[in-house]
Amino acid sequence: MAINKNSNAYIIMYTVVMVVIVATLLTFAATSLKDRQNANAENEKKSAIMEALGMAGGSMEQTVKDFDEMIVPALIVDGVFTPQVDAAGKADAKPVLDKMADLKGLAAAENELPIFKYEKEGVIRYVIPVSGKGLWDSIWGYVALTEDGNTIAGVVFGHKGETPGLGAEIATEPHQNLYKEHKLFDDNGRFVSVKLVKGGAHEGNLHEVDAITGGTKTSDGVTLMLKNGLAKYEGFLRSLSATAAEDTTLSDDAVSEPVLDETFSDGETADVKPINVEEE
Repeated sequence: MAINKNSNAYIIMYTVVMVVIVATLLTFAATSLKDRQNANAENEKKSAIMEALGMAGGSMEQTVKDFDEMIVPALIVDGVFTPQVDAAGKADAKPVLDKMADLKGLAAAENELPIFKYEKEGVIRYVIPVSGKGLWDSIWGYVALTEDGNTIAGVVFGHKGETPGLGAEIATEPHQNLYKEHKLFDDNGRFVSVKLVKGGAHEGNLHEVDAITGGTKTSDGVTLMLKNGLAKYEGFLRSLSATAAEDTTLSDDAVSEPVLDETFSDGETADVKPINVEEE
């Protein structure tokens, strides 16, 4: 019996079979590529962290290798810096990067906050990931801080769909360079973060940077992202500031030699005064 290829039954059956075949192939492809996609996403995060530290620029492979060798991934748990290690005691970035997989979840998190530490040859830096909402969609960033927990060493921003030439400018090097050496705490020790100011930052104000021209909504989103995202780390950052202040005080303190009550052979007492000797 010949099959009538023009019948409705044949057309429906053919369509169903093709849909099932295509769906199966797509599912297989998505499943087989999932691990690679996840690895690529993690490598992009590692690269952005190194870029915020000013240490990217080579190949992705080399940048990821440098991250694995130089960076201590950690979580801020109840205000305490808690390095993440695997069963063998080696640094394990996965549980920290997993906290950053969901941007909305990252923005809403209140504890077990992801953070990354760099320490080499006496230089210490901390990188904090932040996320928020721009004009059209999600925005995110990485803020590198010096060991005082107050001074910005570098930033990297990204976005999902901001307007090219306007809001998308947050991801450009000229804009990101504006944040360097800016402060999160004011002279009275209050956390104030850094604000993007429409019309231009006031000269000498270390808590303001120029907003994006024509990108007011995106600029406001970055301001809120920085303030809300970094505020959750305030307790930890204050502890860094306190430690840095103590180290500075100790290095500035002078050590006095003991006063010697020496008597010369003629019976006179030497007038020996303390001599301040700076610690090396």
